[in-house]
Amino acid sequence: MPYRTPLETRLAKKVARASIEHRLIEDGDRVMVGLSGGKDSWALLQILDVLQKRAPIAFTLVAVTVDSGYKAFKHDLIRRTCEAHGWEVRIEHTNIGGVMDDLLEANATPCSLCARLRRGVLYRMADEVGATKIALGHHLDDFVETLLLNLFFGGSLKAMPARLVSDDGKHVVIRPLVFVTEQEALEYTLESELTVVGCCCPACGDLGLQRQRLKRLIGDLEREHPGVKSSMLTALQNVHPRRLLDRRLNPLPDLARSLATAAVPGA
Repeated sequence: MPYRTPLETRLAKKVARASIEHRLIEDGDRVMVGLSGGKDSWALLQILDVLQKRAPIAFTLVAVTVDSGYKAFKHDLIRRTCEAHGWEVRIEHTNIGGVMDDLLEANATPCSLCARLRRGVLYRMADEVGATKIALGHHLDDFVETLLLNLFFGGSLKAMPARLVSDDGKHVVIRPLVFVTEQEALEYTLESELTVVGCCCPACGDLGLQRQRLKRLIGDLEREHPGVKSSMLTALQNVHPRRLLDRRLNPLPDLARSLATAAVPGA
């Protein structure tokens, strides 16, 4: 079965490359796609469905949507869309929105807390649906933005892996869109005629948030110097530990041993 469009061909190749290089999807996997209803998760589900029909390995898909409890969230539209495409879907209703209102101080950024709470629900749902992998819709832009967020505001040199095993070893989180840009994900979602559903969080899209500020900065750099984002992603795959200051990567010689050696004539 041929790909429908050049864009679909390009995304399929990028996702297949990510899967091969990082061992994301393997024969017999049951992949649970975290489907928020946003452009990225729709693009992920659609392209995995396409690859499922073409890949030389067998794997199954199930979409899981975590409803944070906001009244305007269109979970029924997500369900109807999935059913129309023949995609298995589960909607999990929660009160995450209310919990955040109770825990957060005024003017605090809710995104990180929301992400942790939703991740906990996804782990639980993965057990319920028998998933061997949890696929999230993070794309190339998310990787480089996270790198700069940690660099500028977190004092650490890290981003996110394409494949992550949870601390307890029970779950494997994969990010098949690592080589796909945000713009490509948007265009593919629109091309596939999938309706984007907002999360309805009042902080969503706040351009004052650190990530949104970095998004603008990277966008400006990319326009001035095309290829900057790809270069930063390449840097994450081309680390030189000896050129960094982390002493865990470059242990200093034992001081006592060094002094003893220096005191021995001819040593």
